[in-house]
Amino acid sequence: MTLQAVLWDMDGTLVDSEPVWARAQIGLLGSLGAVWTTEDCIALVGSDLRDAVRVWMSRIPAGAITAEELAERMYAEVIESLRHEVVFRPGAVELLQALTKEGIPCALVSASYRTMIEAALSHLPAELFSVIVAGDEVERGKPHPEPYLTAARQLGVDPAECIVIEDSPGGTASGTAAGAFVIAVPQWVTIPEGPRRLVVNSLEPLTPEALRDLVR
Repeated sequence: MTLQAVLWDMDGTLVDSEPVWARAQIGLLGSLGAVWTTEDCIALVGSDLRDAVRVWMSRIPAGAITAEELAERMYAEVIESLRHEVVFRPGAVELLQALTKEGIPCALVSASYRTMIEAALSHLPAELFSVIVAGDEVERGKPHPEPYLTAARQLGVDPAECIVIEDSPGGTASGTAAGAFVIAVPQWVTIPEGPRRLVVNSLEPLTPEALRDLVR
């Protein structure tokens, strides 16, 4: 087997955006009468945004806001933050650039919607990702394998010869279900060891050759 492509998650894996999400959730939901904590934010790490909206609405007093209005306000706050500044996870951009230099295609596969992805990626060269699959462009989000299967299909590669890089249990489950080898880089939530899975503390030591060895 040879490494055909690397499929990247965005929030918490490429971009250190989970703190941005946490601030937006705690501030906005609190202003609407909900009790929302850091622990509640952690429970939603890696969730499909449509699922997150349903959870947020269940905690807000009835009639305070519609689901559509809540989604728009939450997304607008996060997008504005990402347009202003993005913090990348240690070693992520360096590995992405090294893969691109060696001609290994990369895809971004995110539960975030296209507008959020564009805000975050405005801080990177456009050529680093050959394919982008957004959360609002699939019918079933992570942990379902559809997002990663969609990216592999668009790249024209076999998922079994791809590496998925993730930070959440749901995203890891999605990559595993798609048949890929998964590198898990947990930040907020613990991810256990498993078949065809490598759990690491940081992406900094990883190189394209190290990823090739994992697939072999």
